[in-house]
Amino acid sequence: MNRDLAELEQGIGYSFHDKNLFRQAMIHSSYANEHQLNKLACNERLEFLGDAVLELVCSDYLYRTYGEKPEGEMTKLRASIVCEPTLALCADDLKLGEYLLLGRGEEATGGRGRASVVSDAMEALIGAVYLDGGFASAKEFIHRFVLNDIEHKQLFYDSKTILQEMVQAENEGELSYELLREEGPDHNKRFEVRALVGNREVGRGIGRTKKAAEAMAAYRAILQKKAAQAAGTDQP
Repeated sequence: MNRDLAELEQGIGYSFHDKNLFRQAMIHSSYANEHQLNKLACNERLEFLGDAVLELVCSDYLYRTYGEKPEGEMTKLRASIVCEPTLALCADDLKLGEYLLLGRGEEATGGRGRASVVSDAMEALIGAVYLDGGFASAKEFIHRFVLNDIEHKQLFYDSKTILQEMVQAENEGELSYELLREEGPDHNKRFEVRALVGNREVGRGIGRTKKAAEAMAAYRAILQKKAAQAAGTDQP
């Protein structure tokens, strides 16, 4: 059951003048189809617009913030911020999935937690804020909920590569991933994976795909390593 959109307005700190536009941002195509709404009534057009606004705001921010980075590095950093997994994390912070209007089939197959669904809704919400409040409002929203904590977002995006490089640099042993648990029906799987250096566990992760679980395990291993390095202690 979707929650009251007024709660979401409070959560994002933005009050819509056009409530219908706000509601449209939360309408998944499955809901529009099931309720025989106009095919343009779902959030796909807003997603298209929000994607473009997000790219511009992100590019502007990186250009102004990282004056020493060449184009290639900024492109890679931008990709780590606007990609589906990272936007899904941002959407999760807002509990965006709980506010979506989904068709019964999409609801039954775990759509509220699916990265592709909630990341699209995040872009649609950006598009709606842009149309309702202008570029300044959209920019403020993106800075607050997407461009916050960029370092950790990049670590998550590149976690497996970064962890591999850290392990190789420290000559610790071979990095591997072990599937610990796989639960749920085919349409709504849940995987638990652990990252190993040799026979030593360095991190665990849970995700809706094995790849996502591995990325989370690697991310947590990186955070543990960085915390240990900062404290001047050996790795656990």
